[in-house]
Amino acid sequence: MSKVPPATNLLAEYNRKRDFAKTAEPAGTPGPRGGNSFVVQKHAATRLHWDFRLEVGGVLKSWAVTKGPSADPEDKRLAVRTEDHPLAYGVFEGGIPKGEYGGGTVMLWDRGTWAPIAGKSAKDIDDGHLHFILDGERMKGEWLLVRMKPRPGEKRESWLLRKVMDAYAQKGEGLVEQALTSVLTGRTMAQIAADWGGSHSLSGQSGKAFTQIMEAAAKRNARKVLPQGKALGRPPKFRPVQLATLVDAVPPGNLWMHEIKFDGYRALVAAAGGQVVVHTRSGLDWTDKFAPLAAHIAALGLPACLIDGEIIARGKDGNPDFSGLQAVLRRGKGGQSDQDELEFHAFDLIEVSGENLANLPNIERKERLEALLSEAQAPIFIADHIIGAGEKLFEALCAAGQEGVIAKRVDAPYRGRRSKNWVKVKCTRRQEFVVVGWTKSSARGRSFSSLLLGQYAGKALVYRGKVGTGFDAASQADLATRLEKTGRKSPPLAMSDADARGVHWVTPKLVVEVAFAELTREGRVRHGSFLGVRSDKPAATVVAEKARAAPPQESLVKISNRDRVLFPESGETKGDLADYYLGVAPLILPFAARRPLSLVRCPQGRAKKCFFQKHDSGTFGDHVHHVPIREKDGGLEDYLYIDDAEGLISCVQMGTIEFHGWGARADAVDLPDRLVFDLDPDEGLDFRQCVRAAGDIRTQLADLGLVTFAMLSGGKGIHVVVPLRRGHSWEAHKNFAHRFAEAMSLSQPERYVATMSKAKRKGRIFIDWLRNQRGATAVLPYSVRAREGAP
Repeated sequence: MSKVPPATNLLAEYNRKRDFAKTAEPAGTPGPRGGNSFVVQKHAATRLHWDFRLEVGGVLKSWAVTKGPSADPEDKRLAVRTEDHPLAYGVFEGGIPKGEYGGGTVMLWDRGTWAPIAGKSAKDIDDGHLHFILDGERMKGEWLLVRMKPRPGEKRESWLLRKVMDAYAQKGEGLVEQALTSVLTGRTMAQIAADWGGSHSLSGQSGKAFTQIMEAAAKRNARKVLPQGKALGRPPKFRPVQLATLVDAVPPGNLWMHEIKFDGYRALVAAAGGQVVVHTRSGLDWTDKFAPLAAHIAALGLPACLIDGEIIARGKDGNPDFSGLQAVLRRGKGGQSDQDELEFHAFDLIEVSGENLANLPNIERKERLEALLSEAQAPIFIADHIIGAGEKLFEALCAAGQEGVIAKRVDAPYRGRRSKNWVKVKCTRRQEFVVVGWTKSSARGRSFSSLLLGQYAGKALVYRGKVGTGFDAASQADLATRLEKTGRKSPPLAMSDADARGVHWVTPKLVVEVAFAELTREGRVRHGSFLGVRSDKPAATVVAEKARAAPPQESLVKISNRDRVLFPESGETKGDLADYYLGVAPLILPFAARRPLSLVRCPQGRAKKCFFQKHDSGTFGDHVHHVPIREKDGGLEDYLYIDDAEGLISCVQMGTIEFHGWGARADAVDLPDRLVFDLDPDEGLDFRQCVRAAGDIRTQLADLGLVTFAMLSGGKGIHVVVPLRRGHSWEAHKNFAHRFAEAMSLSQPERYVATMSKAKRKGRIFIDWLRNQRGATAVLPYSVRAREGAP
C-alpha cells in the first residue's frame, strides 16, 4: 500500500503515480509561491530524455524533452507535458527503482532562474504558448514553448521547445552532446547509477531551502541576457502588396503557378522572434484583431521576415468564408475563444534576415517560404500550388464552391502594384462597392431594406445599384451602427430622381463586398448578395473591375530553325531543346536566375564546334542581362545573367545547350551562397562507389550542420551541393572546401583523393573542390549536357 501524503489539487497526479515507501523522490507538497527557478533533469528511464521544469505558483510545471534542449534556433524539440512536480524535486539526483514510475537514473543537468519576456506572463501556458528568458548554467537567453494541435486519441499535450536567435544561440547539437555531467555534483550518468546507494539527493529539504539554493546558483551564474529581439532585429516595415489583375480565363502553360484564391483578409505579416505585426493590404495595423494568429507566429521564433498571405475562417462546408470571418471578428474580436476558427495561409516571402527577396523569381520565393515555415502547424499554413494544369484546378475549385484561382508567373519578381504577372479568375462575380445610402425597411427586425452602391471612375462616384439580400441579424445591426455615424443630407453622387426616392444618404466611407449575377447595360448590380464589410480597403480605391483577356500561351522568344538537329545520335532538335527548357523553367530558374553564367554554345549541334561563353556583346537580346565583375587584372568585364524564362530561351535561341553558374548571385558576386563538391571517379569504378561517396560527404557535412543535396551531373559523377547563407568571403569558401576534401582523402586514402593528378587518382574518386573559388562555375540542376543522348 502506497504511503501517500495528503494530496493537493496541483500535485494529486504526481502523488498518485509514486510509492514513496520505495522511491527516494520527494513527496508532493506545494512550496511557497512567487519563485522563478527552473531545472532540467537528464532522465534515463525507458527512454533517455530531459525533464524541463519551470517554477510556477509553488510547483514545477514539467515537460519531457525527448532529444534534450538545443541551442540551435533551427531545432524544434518535442516536449511532452507531464504532471506538475513539487519544488523539492528540483534538487533530486539519484535513482528511481526499476518497476516504479520513471524507474532509472536522474541527473540534475541544469538549473537557474527564468522570467517571461516583457508583456508576457506564466499564465500564457494555459493558452498554449510561453516566450521566456532563462539564466541557467547551460541554458541561457530567449526560448519558446508552444503547444501543438492535438491529434485524435492523444492523451498528453505535445509542445515544441526551441531557442530564439540571440547571443546565446549556437548551431548544432552541442548543448546535450558536450554537457555530460551534473551541475550539482559533477558526476556522469554512469557514476550516478553506480552511486545509487549513496546518491546525492537534497529532496528532503523544504521548499524554502530549495529556493535559497536556486537563488545562490542564479547569483553565481548571473549574466546579462539580451533584450527581447535584439539579435533578431525588428520586424520589417510594411511595403505595398502585389495585386492581381482580373482576367476571363486561366492562363495556360508551365510558366504559371496556380493557387486557391482565398476568401478572406489579405495580410502582410512582419515578424522577428516574438515580435509580430499583422498589416492589412492597405498598411493598417490589425495585430490586435488577429492576436491569436500573431501569437502562433511569434511562437515559431522566426528571423526578421515579411510574409504575404491571407487570413480566413472556414464555413460549414469547409471552404474559406468571408462572412464567417467577419462573424468571428464581431463575436470575439479575434480573441482566444475564436483562436481555432482563424487560419493564416502564407503564399509569399518578401524579406528575410535583412535580405530583400522581391527581385527573386516567384517560385524561388515560394521555396524560401516553405523552408522558413517548414515547422509551422495549424493554424499557420503554406498555400499549396500547382504548375500548369490551371484549367483543371479552376474547374475543380468552382465545383467545390471555392472563390477561384490566382495564377502567378513562376519567374516574376514581387512588385507592390497590380500587374499581369499575378492574375485572378473568379468562379462567381463579386466586387467591392462603396455604400452611398440606404432605404428603410417595413419588415420587423430589419434596420434597413437595401444598401445603395457606388464605385469610383476617376474622382467621380458612379451609381451601381442596390443590394438587399445576404444580411443576417448581426450584420444588419453592425451596418446600422456604421450607417448612423456617417449620415448626410445630400447625395454624394449623381443619380436619377427615381433612384434617389426614399434614400437616406451617407458619406461614402464604408466599403462592402457583393456577389452578383451580372451587371446590367447601365452598369447596375443584378441579383446582388451582401458578403461583408471590407474595413481593410479605403473607399477612394474602389473601382470597377473588368476582366481582361487571359495572358496568351507562353509568348516567349521565337526559336528559329526548330528542326535543326543538335544531337545526331538520338535526333533531338533545337526546337526539342527549347521545349524542354520551357517545360523545366519553374525548376531551373531558382538555380539559374540572377547568377553569373557560363554557357556552352553549340550553334551547329553538339558534334560540331562547341565553346564556352560568359560575356555578351549584345547579340543575345533584351532578356539576357549584364553584370560588371572585376577581373584578377583589375579590369571590369560584363558577365551574362538571366532572371526569367525569356532569358533562358534567348540563350537557347543562340545555340546554348549547357548552363553553368557561379557560386554567387549577380547582386553580390563576392558573397558565395553555394558549395559544390564534384565527385569524379576513376575509369572503371562502379557508379555505386560514387553513390557511397556522396553519402559519406553528406554524413560528414551534416555533422558540421550543413544540409546537402546530391545531383547527377549528366556524366559519370555526382555533384554534392550545399546551399549556404551569404556572409563569408571567397577565400573562406575556397579554404573550407579544400580542407574538407583533404580531410576526406586523409581519412580514407584508399578511396578518395583531393588532387587532380591522374596518377594519384587510380582506383579512387577525386573530390573536386576547385569549383568553390571566385569565377569558377558548376553545371546547374536541370541543365542538358552537350553529350551523346542529351543527358
